[in-house]
Amino acid sequence: MAESFGNSFIVVEVTADDGETQIWIALAKPSQAETLVLAAVPEGSTAEVLNVALTPNQQRMFEELNLEPGDVRRLDRA
Repeated sequence: MAESFGNSFIVVEVTADDGETQIWIALAKPSQAETLVLAAVPEGSTAEVLNVALTPNQQRMFEELNLEPGDVRRLDRA
């Protein structure tokens, strides 16, 4: 039986080879989020799950993205 991806938004910081950092979200379990994001970014990047509590506004904003379990998305800087 396949393991569920979970349904929590997990924030992941990605650092590229050139030192640039990006923030991604994954709709997944914390233990899976890092791997899912690393599969979506260029080889050589590193990723770290950030332990952050989402505000109600952030939670609503992420829900509006209509991600499916296992999906990841890079957040653009405002």
